[in-house]
Amino acid sequence: MRQELMSLPKTLAEDVSRNLVMVARLIDEDPEQAYAYSRIALRLASRVAAVREAAGFAAYATQKYSEALAEFRAAKRMTGSVELWPVMADCERGLGRPERALAMAGEPEVQKLDKAGQVEMRLVAAGARRDMDQLDAAIVTLQSSELASSAVHPWTARLRYAYADALLAAGRENEAREWFGKALEADKDGSTDASDRLAEMDGVEFVDALDEEEADENGADENENGTDGNGDAVSPEPETATDSDKDRTPEA
Repeated sequence: MRQELMSLPKTLAEDVSRNLVMVARLIDEDPEQAYAYSRIALRLASRVAAVREAAGFAAYATQKYSEALAEFRAAKRMTGSVELWPVMADCERGLGRPERALAMAGEPEVQKLDKAGQVEMRLVAAGARRDMDQLDAAIVTLQSSELASSAVHPWTARLRYAYADALLAAGRENEAREWFGKALEADKDGSTDASDRLAEMDGVEFVDALDEEEADENGADENENGTDGNGDAVSPEPETATDSDKDRTPEA
C-alpha cells in the first residue's frame, strides 16, 4: 500500500495514508466512521488500487454491498489480482443474488486463489446455497479435505463453525454439537461464538455479572434507606401478628 501511495505527491500521500489508517482502526468497532474516512481517501486518490480496496471493505462493513462491489471490481481491474473474488461473490449474496455468487464459485478465478481464498469461496458458496434453502447442498459444499484435516489454520474455526451451523439448521443436532466443539478447539482468537452456541444447545444461560452487582446494590439501598434503587419509597412489610392479635375480631 505504501508503494502504491508513493505515486502521489508527498503531502497528498500523507493525507491519504492517515485516512486509511483510521479506516483500519475503526472498521470493526465503528464501521460507519471508518466508511466516512474511506470516502475522504477515495476523494483524494481514487486512482490508487489500495484506496479502492479499502473503500470497498468499509462499504462492505456497513452493508452497502452495491457500492462495495463496485470498488472491489475497480481494484481488481487495477491490479489484475483475484484475491477479492470471494468477497465480491459475498456482495452478490448481500444484494439478494445468491445464484450469481454460485456462478462465481465455478469460475476459473477460483483456481487462482490461495488455499485461504479457496476456503473463503467455499464458505460463500455454502452461504448462497442456504440463501436458496438448499441445506443439504450447503452441507455437501462444506465437506472437503480442509474440513476433514486435523491441522489448524486461520480459517479452520470458521469452516468448522459454518459446517456445524448448517448441520444444526438441517436438524442434525448431535453432529452439529460435535462440530461446534471442533470449531471451539480451533478458535484460538475468538473469531466465532462456538462456545455460546454449545452452551445454548445444552440449555446453559449466561448472566451478566455487572447486572447482578447492580441488582445487589439496589437491594442494599432498599434495606438501608427504605427506598428502591430509584429513590422511591418502599412500603414497609406487614408486621407478623401476635397471638393476641389473632384472637381479635375485626370491627365492622
